[in-house]
Amino acid sequence: MEVAFTVRLLLLLISSLFLASISVFDQTDDKIAVGDSLSATAGNNSSWLSPSGDFAFGFRQLENSEFFLLSIWFAKIPDRTIVWYANGDRPAPKGSIVNLTSSSGLVLTTPQGEQLWRSDLTIAGVVAHGFMNDKGNFVLEDEKSEKLWETFKNPTDTMLPGQIIERGGRLSSRQSETNYARGRFQIDFQEDGNLVFSAKKPFYSTATTMGTVPGSEGKQLVFNDSGNFYILRVNGGRFTFTAEERLARDYYLRSTLNFDGVLAQYFIPKSFVDTVSWKPLWSEPDNICQKVDSGSGVCGYNSICTLKTDQRPTCKCPRGYSLLDPNDPYGSCNPNFRRGCEDEPSFSKDLFDVQVLPNTDWLTPGYELLNASTADECSQYCKQDCLCDVAIYHNETCWKKKLPLSYGREDSSLNAKTFIKFRKDNSTLPVAPCRPTYNGAA
Repeated sequence: MEVAFTVRLLLLLISSLFLASISVFDQTDDKIAVGDSLSATAGNNSSWLSPSGDFAFGFRQLENSEFFLLSIWFAKIPDRTIVWYANGDRPAPKGSIVNLTSSSGLVLTTPQGEQLWRSDLTIAGVVAHGFMNDKGNFVLEDEKSEKLWETFKNPTDTMLPGQIIERGGRLSSRQSETNYARGRFQIDFQEDGNLVFSAKKPFYSTATTMGTVPGSEGKQLVFNDSGNFYILRVNGGRFTFTAEERLARDYYLRSTLNFDGVLAQYFIPKSFVDTVSWKPLWSEPDNICQKVDSGSGVCGYNSICTLKTDQRPTCKCPRGYSLLDPNDPYGSCNPNFRRGCEDEPSFSKDLFDVQVLPNTDWLTPGYELLNASTADECSQYCKQDCLCDVAIYHNETCWKKKLPLSYGREDSSLNAKTFIKFRKDNSTLPVAPCRPTYNGAA
């Protein structure tokens, strides 16, 4: 009898453990019901997880801020990289709530009831539930499990494996690494099948339009589970970006339009997620410093763009110049010293010297072109002219230029020598300079 009782007890225990395991599984895979909500609370970033826990949907507190971003992020990666966000232009104050509603889908409101964002722009139906899936896609469905809205169809700056963008779709950059407001750069998958990078005006494209081969125009922008990122052509051909494959089952992958205009694919091995950071696999365009010729360029006015080893740009101010906004390293530079002509009763070339910058140029048109047999002669021309801020020597010619300088870049292919003027006595401006407008751009 004791043996039978023990067997029954063991069976009961096993059954209980089995039911408990089912219960736990169901909780992680539960669909989010209409009426469910999340609240933005400091120190408690509430979220809905995907079944595997790879992705989370919810509130993230912005760096050095009391505001929150409704977003999706990699939940198992230490820096919890954000891959989608709803309210970059209108961060949510503490206590804001996102509700799942039947009529409007997800609705984000402040504690005072002001609506900051909602997801109903593409919805045609009644929402029954939502869920965060293991591909990083948050989906809203009706009672027949038909998709009504999903983040994959409403991307921000990032694509994930399994995601497709149709013609008319767009990726938009953020303003900076930590500022999620709409940035300067966009990638548009145009109706003619061309993928176009732009910053006020286009600066690079894949040229996947209708050519001499029938059906060669782009049909879809695809990021598949094998890690391939490509434009699928109408005839089934591919315009491929990917240098080599990284399977989504073994790697965390993302393709992001960075705030500096560079589209890049990154990977992290899932087995080393705690010890390895994101590594770039490829990027486009190949040298963005040379591509962007609108506004001030990749960097701000009077700044110089150089390319890092990861093909991302970095910006620097010349000697005697500093950033207008110390918190924006990609912004404009302003001279710290009194310049000639207007600021001096009698201009003297002895007050100034020049910094020599090899293979550097600003594409700003010059105001005077001179013949110069040597680089030193070109330098002297600029020193003797109170209007001259920069002189570019190339092939025995000397271009004199004045501020503001745009499209600054350093590149070995330029084969030029630049002389930028600075003041010897370090005489600085008596007050902080006004922020220049430079034809409407700061």
